[in-house]
Order: sequence, then C-alpha cells, then structure tokens
Amino acid sequence: MEIYLDNAATSHPKPECVVEAVTEALTLGNANPGRSSHTRAIRAMRMMVSAREAVAGAVGAEAEDVCFALNGTDALNEAVKGALAHGGHVVATTLEHNSVLRPIVRMLQRGQAELTLVKPGEDGTVDPEDIRRAVRADTALVVCTHASNVTGAIQPVEAIGGITREMGIPYLVDGAQALGAVPVDVKKIGCQMYAFPGHKGLLGPQGTGGLYIQHGWDIEPIRQGGTGTSSHRLTQPEERPERYESGTQNLPGLWGLNAGARYAMARLTETMRIEAELTEMLLMGLHELGAEVYAPAARRVGTVSFNMPGLTSAQVTDRLDGAGICVRGGLHCAPLCHRDLGTYERGAVRVSVGPQNQREDIEALLSALREMG
Repeated sequence: MEIYLDNAATSHPKPECVVEAVTEALTLGNANPGRSSHTRAIRAMRMMVSAREAVAGAVGAEAEDVCFALNGTDALNEAVKGALAHGGHVVATTLEHNSVLRPIVRMLQRGQAELTLVKPGEDGTVDPEDIRRAVRADTALVVCTHASNVTGAIQPVEAIGGITREMGIPYLVDGAQALGAVPVDVKKIGCQMYAFPGHKGLLGPQGTGGLYIQHGWDIEPIRQGGTGTSSHRLTQPEERPERYESGTQNLPGLWGLNAGARYAMARLTETMRIEAELTEMLLMGLHELGAEVYAPAARRVGTVSFNMPGLTSAQVTDRLDGAGICVRGGLHCAPLCHRDLGTYERGAVRVSVGPQNQREDIEALLSALREMG
C-alpha cells in the first residue's frame, strides 16, 4: 500500500470533486471561453469566472485582481520580469525557490537587474529589519516566500509588507507552500503581487496557477497574443485579466481548480489541525531516532526536512520508496537554502503531510527509518 508524503511537490490524492470537475469541463464545458458567443462558449466563460472567484476568495482579493497563469512558476516569471521591465535592484532571501531565483539571475546576466540576498536566522525565518537594511535607493522589488519549501518555516510576510509599504517598494510573495495550508489575506500582507500554483494546497490539477496583482498597480505583461477582446487592435489590451492572459486557457484544469479551491478553503481549519498534529508527531519521532532535523521554526506548514546518520538523502528516499512511502530528497529546487543549512552536497529528505494523511502514515515512515538504523 502506498503512503504519499510529498504534498509540497503536489497534493495527492485529489478530492473526487476535482476529478469530476475536470471531466465536466471536457464534456459540458468544452469550448473556448471568451472567443465565441454560442451557448457552449458562454457556459465555458461562466466556468472561468467561477474559478477566478474561487481562487480570489482563497487569497482575500477581488476576482478582477487575480490573473490565471500556466502554473506557479509562470506566475512568478510574470511578476518578476513584469515588475523589473525597466530594470532595478531586487531584495530577495536565500530561502527562495529557483522559480524566483532563476528569472532574477537571468536578468542579472543580461545586466538588467542587481540582487541582494538576505539570509534567515537560526530559527529559519528572515528578520524584517534585515530586509529594510538591504533596501537601496534604486530597489525596485522585494521578494519573499511565504513558507519555505525546505524547512516549512512561515516567514513574517506581514511585517515585511509593513516595511515595503513604508518605503514605497513593490513587494512580491511566493505563496506556493502557504496557500491552502494557512490563511492568506493579501491585503493584510500588504503585497502588490502574490503568486501561487493550483496543484498544491488548493488541491487542483497540475498546470494551473495564478497571480494576484493589487488593484491600481500594474506590471508589464511578459507575453502577448489573442484574448478574444479588442481583436481590432494589434496591441495587448490594457484591461484585466486579458492583459495577462493571452491564449486559450486551461479550462479543464481551472474548473478542477475551482472545485479544489472551494473544497480546500471550506476545510482549512481542519487541514491546519491535521497537519500540525502530524508534523509534531513526525518531529518527535525524528528526534528520538537521532535524525538531523532542519525545522526549528515555531510557526510552520506541514513540511519537515531531515537527514539520517551515515546516509545520503537519496539513499533514504530510495529505501523509503521500496517500502511504498513517497517522499522527496535532494535540493528541492532551493539550492541557497541548502547552502545555508550545510546540506548542499548531501541534500535532505523532505516529508510534507497533507489533509489526507493519518497518524498511521507517520508511524509507518518512522518504522521504516528505524529499520535503516
């Protein structure tokens, strides 16, 4: 029997309502939303509107301020490249995923941007005052992950937002590991942009995601094309969401995301309780086994990284896979975080629980690790 503990990569299993929604979109809703005026196309557009409302509600925003993306990485590329269309200095953290770092580094290589990186403290969280100290007169963007995809540490995104508001600097938050795991309110955070995937905490299909862009604030779109509106013009529409949504949308994925987001938000309190209990049980068990645990933060999502004495992360994950337990080893697309942790060469084993997991899953994991000792 398979035990799935890799929810930080993608959530599994998807709720049945998500599976049913994808099928419904491929049958009842199978038309190109916004491109035609026949009944089927209008039905498809209504499905898109409902999906946008669902994900907007998940982040505490108005629907017109949420633009769909190909995935979380695509949303982050839009945010970074759009905000830095005219260049500038960026402040980011060493906790960031490559989906943030690589677009910035690409711009560095082209001489279009400069970067200052802020390291977290021993508890795995960034000091907001370190962000303030890193800001320069030409800083055009501050970027911070909401929760580390390696340690699970929840970052002080609201405190950082207070600083960026005070200093008048655009602020981007990567919500990949937080949305669907903790309450998110973009207005309380004070960010101009909040990027997220649909296939993790929101329980939707892969190949979905979105970007919140604060009302009245604009960035340069990174792609142009057909939108179904203003077809007489050869320039990209200025109106949202069409400004950022060129091409045919992934309606089956987004209708599945609609179902997943509504399901996840209705059960968020219960999800938080389950994940907190299982994470605490996991941490206690790992300490008893003498594992090296990289999870000091008091506030965290259900992600824990560790290493077993005398074994590489690849050896541990391979043995766990042989026991039918799905986890992830390696660098988790966050190499600078692993440099800080001293695990760059060895990697780390990452366990990430989800709302479907039970105590028996953690017991089976700890038992398999115990046999490795």
